Amino acid sequence: MSTPEERLEAMGLAVPEVAKPVAAYVPAVRTGSYVFTSGQLPMREGRLITTGKVGGEVTAEEAVECARQCALNALAAVRAEIGDLSQVKRIVKVVAFVASTPDFTGQPGVANGASELFGEVFGEAGQHARSAVGVPVLPLDAPVEVELLVEV
Repeated sequence: MSTPEERLEAMGLAVPEVAKPVAAYVPAVRTGSYVFTSGQLPMREGRLITTGKVGGEVTAEEAVECARQCALNALAAVRAEIGDLSQVKRIVKVVAFVASTPDFTGQPGVANGASELFGEVFGEAGQHARSAVGVPVLPLDAPVEVELLVEV
């Protein structure tokens, strides 16, 4: 059986370096058998991959890609806490925040960018509870932010 990192590599993806926090917090905290991540923005190589509101300057397709990048960044934060993603027993909960225009109602579809990645990487253990919430603004004008609760 392949590791989560090997499955990502087969998808043409990799776990990035942990994104630096944009304020006074840490990327993830482990307590007992759980790791809680802070909200992860769609940072790639130290920069947001896009900015703006979904339904406005940002298309739903771009937002799905942002959610996918947020998911990779969340996995980086988890891996930094536990050393190896093979220790993940379950993705328990995903919360996706989508900065969107008032008339945009596709937040669940945007959140699928993260959810589908976790399913592809962890199989049944990647199936999780989830919230997808529309908000008026996110830090740095990011269109998406994702946080995780993981059992290890």
